[in-house]
Amino acid sequence: MKKKAVSLLLITVMAASMIAGCGNNAGGNAGTDAGTNAGSDAAADNGAAVDSTEAPDAAGEGAAEEEAWAGTITVWSPQEDQDTGWLSAQCDAFNEAHPNWDITFAYGVCAEGDAKTTVTQDVEGSADVYMLANDHIPDLVAANGLAELGGSYLDYVTSTNADSIIASVTYNDAVVAFPFTSNTWFMFYDTSVFSEDDIKSLDTMLEKGKVSFPLNNSWYIQAFYAANGCTLFGDGTDVAAGIDFSGDKAVAATDYLVDLAANPNFINDKDGSGMAGLRDGSVNAIFSGTWDAESVKEALGDNFGVAALPTANIGGTEGQLKSFMGSKAIGVNPNAENMQIAMALAAYLAGEDAQKAHYEMRNILPTNVNVEIADDPIAAAVTKVMTDTSIMQPLVSEMGNYWSPAENMGNAIISGEVTHDNAAEKTEEMNTAMNTDVAQ
Repeated sequence: MKKKAVSLLLITVMAASMIAGCGNNAGGNAGTDAGTNAGSDAAADNGAAVDSTEAPDAAGEGAAEEEAWAGTITVWSPQEDQDTGWLSAQCDAFNEAHPNWDITFAYGVCAEGDAKTTVTQDVEGSADVYMLANDHIPDLVAANGLAELGGSYLDYVTSTNADSIIASVTYNDAVVAFPFTSNTWFMFYDTSVFSEDDIKSLDTMLEKGKVSFPLNNSWYIQAFYAANGCTLFGDGTDVAAGIDFSGDKAVAATDYLVDLAANPNFINDKDGSGMAGLRDGSVNAIFSGTWDAESVKEALGDNFGVAALPTANIGGTEGQLKSFMGSKAIGVNPNAENMQIAMALAAYLAGEDAQKAHYEMRNILPTNVNVEIADDPIAAAVTKVMTDTSIMQPLVSEMGNYWSPAENMGNAIISGEVTHDNAAEKTEEMNTAMNTDVAQ
C-alpha cells in the first residue's frame, strides 16, 4: 500500500483554536515564555514507559516483527523544518524503514518555544509527536503531555548524549523526551575590533568596542549573578534550597550591572537592535545562539567571530559569566493514536541520521556523540559553553518564580531606577519575589 503524507493545513479549520497558539520563534530560546508556571510540582500520570526490542535508529531492523497498522500520525515542528524539507524527508525515510506500517503523516507548525502553551491547552487533541524546549517539561508532564522513555529508547538516549544533555530531559527521575540539539547562548563578535585575548574579558571588550547584551531578558541577566556565586535551587534540582540571589554577592552583581548600563559602549539588545547594529557597524558584539548564526555571518562576513562567554570583574573578582544550558527535544504524547509508532518516530527524528541532516540543512548542532561534523567554530563555542560557561536551567516548577523578577530588575537597571545607593534594597526585593510562590 502506498505511503501517504498530508499537510495539517488541510485540516486547519478543524483545529484552528489549537493551532493558533503555535508560532514560529526564530530565536527558539528557552526563556522567551518562561514566566508561565508549572501547574504542579509533581508529575501527573504521564503514561507507562515504552519499551522496545528494536534499536530505535535501526533502519528497518525488526520490521518483520512489527504488526501491520494503518493510520495517521500527527507531527508538529517549527516552520523551518518543513520549509527546508527536513521533516518530510525524515518521515519518508521512517516509512521506508517500516513497510508493515501504512502511515499518513499530518504536519503542523509549532515552534519548540510554543509547545508548552499549545499542548497544555488541549493535550488529547495535540500532536502525537512534537518538538519542545526542555524547560517546558515540568508543565508538559503535569498536563500528561509527555510519555516516559523506557527500554532500548532510554538506553539509546543515555548512551549517545552527554550527561548534561541527559539531565536536561530528565524530570522526576525519568527521561521524558529525545534530545536533538543544545539550547543555550554565547557570543558573536567582530574580529576586526576584538582580538582573541580581548574576548576573554567583557570589561576589556567594553574599552575597545560596542557591546550589545539583552539586559532585560531574564534568560540572559542571570549570567552575571551566577558569575558571582548566586544559585538557583542549589545544583538546579534542590527545591528546598530555593533561589539565592541575596547578600553581598548578589548586590555586587547588581552594582556591576548599574555601571554596565551606564557605560557608553554598552547597548541594551532589545527587539533586534543588536543584530541591526552588527549590520550597520554600530555594534561589535552580541550575545545570542545558533538561531542567529546565519544572520551574524551575513552581517560580519570575513570578520565573523564566535566564542563562549567572557569573564566580568564583579566586586573586584573576575567571575565567569554563565548562561543557562538546556536542550531542544522531541516528545511523545501519551494520548497518541499508536504509542509504538509515535515512540519509534520520535526516536528516529532524534536519531543519528536525522540529526546529521538537521545540521546539514539548518545548522542545528547535534547532541548525539556519534554524529561527526566538520570543524565548526560554533560547535566549538557551544561545547565550551556546555563544559565551562553555563549552568543547567533548573527543571523544577518553582523556577516559574524567577522570570518576572529578573526581567523587572533588568528593566529597572536600564531605566535608572536601580542605583548604587539602592542596589542592596532592590536586590533583596528581587530575591524575595523569586522565592515567593506565584498564584497558580
